[in-house]
Amino acid sequence: MSLAILVAPAPASNAYAVSTPTVLPGFEEVRANWRSSEAHLLDRNGELLQEIRIDPRIRRTAWTPLSDISPALIASVLKAEDQRFFEHAGVDWLAAGKAALTNTLANLRKEKLRGASTLTMQLAGLLDAKYRARIARRNVAEKWRQMQAAQELEKSWSKAEILEAYLNLAPFRGELSGIDAASRGLFDKRPAGLSDDDSLILAVLIRSPNAKPKDVARRACILAEEKNCNQLNARTFNVLSGRYPILPAANLAPHLAQRLAPGPAASALKTPQPASPRSLPIPTTLDASLQRQVQSVLAQQLRHLAARNVQDAAALVVDNASGAVLAYVSLSGSDSNAAQNDGVQAPRQAGSTLKPFLYGLAFEKRLLTAASPLEDAPLSIATNGGQYAPENYDHAFRGLVSARYALASSLNIPAVQTLKLTGLDPFSARLQELGFAGLTEAADFYGYSLALGSLDVRLEELVNAYRSLANGGRLTPLRYTPVAPKGQAKQTAKRVQSPQASFLVADILSDRQARALTFGLENPLATRYWTAVKTGTSKDLRDNWCVGFSRRFTTGVWVGNFNGSPMHDVSGISGAAPAWAAIMDRLHLVEGKHNSTLQAPKAASGLIRKTIQPAGEPPRQEWFIPGTEPAGDTWQAARGVVEILHPGDAMILALDPDIPPQRQQLYFRARNAPEGAVWQIDESRQETDAWPLTRGKHQLRLIDAVGQILDQVEFEVR
Repeated sequence: MSLAILVAPAPASNAYAVSTPTVLPGFEEVRANWRSSEAHLLDRNGELLQEIRIDPRIRRTAWTPLSDISPALIASVLKAEDQRFFEHAGVDWLAAGKAALTNTLANLRKEKLRGASTLTMQLAGLLDAKYRARIARRNVAEKWRQMQAAQELEKSWSKAEILEAYLNLAPFRGELSGIDAASRGLFDKRPAGLSDDDSLILAVLIRSPNAKPKDVARRACILAEEKNCNQLNARTFNVLSGRYPILPAANLAPHLAQRLAPGPAASALKTPQPASPRSLPIPTTLDASLQRQVQSVLAQQLRHLAARNVQDAAALVVDNASGAVLAYVSLSGSDSNAAQNDGVQAPRQAGSTLKPFLYGLAFEKRLLTAASPLEDAPLSIATNGGQYAPENYDHAFRGLVSARYALASSLNIPAVQTLKLTGLDPFSARLQELGFAGLTEAADFYGYSLALGSLDVRLEELVNAYRSLANGGRLTPLRYTPVAPKGQAKQTAKRVQSPQASFLVADILSDRQARALTFGLENPLATRYWTAVKTGTSKDLRDNWCVGFSRRFTTGVWVGNFNGSPMHDVSGISGAAPAWAAIMDRLHLVEGKHNSTLQAPKAASGLIRKTIQPAGEPPRQEWFIPGTEPAGDTWQAARGVVEILHPGDAMILALDPDIPPQRQQLYFRARNAPEGAVWQIDESRQETDAWPLTRGKHQLRLIDAVGQILDQVEFEVR
C-alpha cells in the first residue's frame, strides 16, 4: 500500500494520506514512513555528530516510543482528550450521547458546540485528510465515517500503538509537530523528562495549538482542577512568550553539516530508510572522538590568544592515503561577530605557506638544488606598480644561504629570487594544478608577491596541496563522505609534481637544523616523530597558518579573525603552530615508538646523496636530482645568480630641467657579476658604470668576457 507524508506549513501538515479511501495504514507502516525535518550527520562509526534542519516548512524531530514519553504527559492528554480511552473500541458512545444532547441545547442558544472525538478518531484524521476536522461544521455523515474509521483502527492497532502514533503525529504549537519537537522546542527537554506542569500545557495545546498564552494557562488550570494555578500561569507565559528554537541533539560539526545537508525536498523522500527512520542519515568520514579533541585544542588556543585579538580558528585533519577528512572544525571565541563563517572554506591570504610549491617547481625544473646558494640581501624589483622591495619577517639579512635553509627558515627575499628564476606564469600554473581556485587573474596581476603568499587560499585547498607532497606529488580530491556523491566519477590520482621534487621539499620542511636559522631548535614544529611542516603569516598579521604532515596524516590550522582585523604580535610559531602540534600529538599518541609510520620516509627513487660544504653552513649530506649533483665528494657553493640591480626592469626616469644635462647621469649596478663582465647600452659598449641620461627607451645588458648575456633590463628616460 502506498503511503505519503503530506508536508505543508499548516499544523495539520504532518497527516498521512492513503491511496485507498476506506483502508488506513498499519502502525508499522506509519512509523516506517515517518520523516523528520532534521538530518543527522554521522561519523565513520555511526555516532551522531550533528543534527541539522533540512525542512523549513515544519519542525518534526524524532519518533518517540511510548516507553520514552513521560507518564505525566500521557495522563494529562487522556484526561483532556479521552478519559475512557482504554474502555472504548474507538468511539466513546457515552461521551457522544452527552455531546449530542449538549449540542442540541447549544444550537438553540447559539453557543459553541462540544466535541466528542476520541484519540482514535483524532488519529484517523491525522492519518487521512478526509477524516480531519474542517473549518466548516461537520455533518452527521462525515462524523459517522470518522467513527467507522476509528473502529477499524481499533481492530488492528493496539491501544499503546494508537497512543504512541497520536502523540508523534499531533501538532502542538506553531511549526512544532510531534511530542519530541514540542518537548524540545518549548521546554528544551526530551519527552521522558516532562513535568506535571509541562504535561498540562502540552495537553491543552493539542486541542488548541495556536491559542493565546492566557487561554492556555486558564485551560491548564482547569485541567489541574484549580491546583497550582499561579505556578502554571507563570510557566505557560514563560514557554509561550516567543520563538521555540530546538537545540541540536549533537553539535560537533555544524559547518560540515551545512555543507553536506540536502535541500528541503529530502525531508519528503518516500524511499525507506535503514534501521529506525527518525531522520535523514548523512554518513561522513569524520571521527567523532578526534573531532572533539580538535575542538578542545582550538578552544584552548583561542583562550590563550584572546588577549592578542584572536577570535577565530579552523583545523582540518586528513588521512594521506585515502584523502578522507577525519576532523573538520571551525571555531570562534565568545567575542567573535562572525561565528557562522566556515574557516575551512573561507578564502584567506596564504602568507608563506605557498613557498614549498615554489621551491618544488624550481627543483623539478632543475633551476635550483637544495644546496644552491640564494642571496638574502636588500632587493628592489621594478614593476608596473612601482618598486617592489620585499623584506624578511625579522627585517634581517643573512647573505648567501642555501635553498634548504631559505625554505626551512622561511626567508622572504630568497623566495622572491626563486620566483624570478621559475617565472610568474609557471608558478601560477603550478598553483592551479594543485587546486588553488583563487587564481582568477593573470600571473602579472599578483606579481612577485605571489612568492610570499599574496594569494587568497582556503584551508582545505592548502591541506590537500600539502597532502600531495606527502604522497609523492600525486593529488586526489578530499573525501568528506564514505562514498562519492551520486553521479560523480571516481577520481584518479593526478601527478602535479615529480616524486623527487616532492621528497626534497618534504625533507627540507622536516629539517630541524635548517629551520633553526629563524625559529631556533626548540619550537612547536619540532615533533618527536617525523613531520614536515610550514608556518605562514599574512600581511598585517591578519592570518596565521600551520600546515604539515606525517607519513599518515596531514593537518592544517588557521587562526585569525573572520572580520579581517589584525592580530597583535602573533606569528605562525605562536599562533597556529601550538594547536597543530597538539593535534598531531593526539593523532600519533597510540602509535608505537618503533612504528615505521613515525619514521622518516624513504627517499624517492633515483635521488643521489652527496657530501657538501655550503658557504656559511655546516657540512652535510644533501640530496640531488640526477644531473644536478656536484662532481666531487665535497662542494663549495658558488656565488648566486647574476642580476642587474639598477636600473630596474621597466623603470621610468625623468630629466630635471633645473639641472645641467651633463650632470644628470645614471649609475649601473649589478649583483654577482663575474670578472671581465661589461655593460652594453642599446648597441654600444659602456666602459664605465656611469651613463649620461638620454631621452628615449633603452636596453641595458650585462655581458661576460665571451659575449654571453648574463642579464638585461629595459627602461625609459623622459
